[in-house]
Amino acid sequence: MTKEAEYTHGHHESVLRSHTWRTAQNSAAYLLPYLKPNMTLLDIGCGPGTITTDFATILSEGHVTGLEVPNSDILDKARAYAAGRGVTNITFVAGDALALPFPDASFDVVHAHQVLQHVGDPVQMLKEMRRVTKPGGIVATREADMGGLVWYPEIEGMKEWQEGYIQVARANGGEPEAGRRLHVWAQAAGFPKESLTLSVGPWCFYTPEERAWWSGLWADRTVSSNFATSAVKHGIYTQERLQRDAATWRKWGAEEDGWFTLLNGELIARV
Repeated sequence: MTKEAEYTHGHHESVLRSHTWRTAQNSAAYLLPYLKPNMTLLDIGCGPGTITTDFATILSEGHVTGLEVPNSDILDKARAYAAGRGVTNITFVAGDALALPFPDASFDVVHAHQVLQHVGDPVQMLKEMRRVTKPGGIVATREADMGGLVWYPEIEGMKEWQEGYIQVARANGGEPEAGRRLHVWAQAAGFPKESLTLSVGPWCFYTPEERAWWSGLWADRTVSSNFATSAVKHGIYTQERLQRDAATWRKWGAEEDGWFTLLNGELIARV
C-alpha cells in the first residue's frame, strides 16, 4: 500500500514566491540539451507553471502538459501565467502523480522538479513516469537535498532549523534528502543502472538582493506556510521555536558576507 504524504510547504504566498522564480534555465538546465522542438512533455507538480511554460516555448512544435494535485487553485494561476505569455501549446490538468491519468507511452519526456521528495512512494511515482514515457524517451527529475545545505557565516540556530525542517518533512511522509537517492529509487522503479545519467545543480544566493529574498521567504515560510501547521501538529516545533527560526533566517539575511548554497540532485533516465 502506498504511504500517504502531506505536502510540507503548501501553496502559501511565501512558497509561491520561490516557485514563481523558477525557470527552465535555472531549474532544469540539465534537461534542456535533450529537448527537441516537436516533443511532447509532461511536467508533474507544475505548480504556478513557470518552468512548464518555458518548456512549451522551447517545444514550439510540440505540446506540454502540466499536472498538479486535484482541488488546488494553483492550476488557475498556471493557466493565467501561460496565457499572459501568449503560450498556447500547453494544457494544465489535475491528477495523482502516483497513478497518472494517461495511457502508456504518451510522452517523449516526463519531468518533475522538487516533487519526489514530497510523495509517500517516490519509487511508485518513478514507475508511473516510466510507464507514460515512450520507448526511447526520457524521464527527468531534479530534487533538493536538504542535508546538503551550506551557508556562511555560521549563525546560531541555522543548524537547528535545518535539522527541524528534515524532521518535519519526514513526519509528513516525505524524504528531504531526496537528491542523493535518485539513482537508487530509479533502479528500484525498473530503470537499468546504465540508463541513468546523474548530475548536481546548485542554487547559490549571495548578493544583497538574493539574500534578502531567500532569507525573507524562508522566514515567512517557517511561520506562515503549511510547514508551521504540520511542525506544531507533529510536536516537533512550538510557536516560540517557529518564531525563533524565522528570526534566525532574517539574521543570516542581514549578514553582509552571507552566502547560501543548496544542492539539487539531477537524474536523466532513458526508457
